[in-house]
Amino acid sequence: MQIIIDPNGSWYHGSDQVFTVLRANSTVTQWRELAEAFSHRPTRLSYDDQGRIHHNGTQKGYLYIIDEPVATGTDIYQHPRTSMDENTEFLTRRPLKVKMICEL
Repeated sequence: MQIIIDPNGSWYHGSDQVFTVLRANSTVTQWRELAEAFSHRPTRLSYDDQGRIHHNGTQKGYLYIIDEPVATGTDIYQHPRTSMDENTEFLTRRPLKVKMICEL
């Protein structure tokens, strides 16, 4: 599956915790549904070529959006050990301010 990064697009993080600052070395993605799936703390997660996500997570989750400007390559970088397609997962280089946008 091909994922194209929008330099002006939103970045998401899914978690089962409540917070206002995302720690450095956390994962972020522009694929909102993927962040939602990760918020449920799955031990298995996959997706098909049409972007349908399958996972076994059952935890209550929260979806966050990064609430400050983010520069690819400076503030975030491609996850070096991801098993997912290119541009799917990025890691944060520094703490980033987030805003919870929904409870899942």
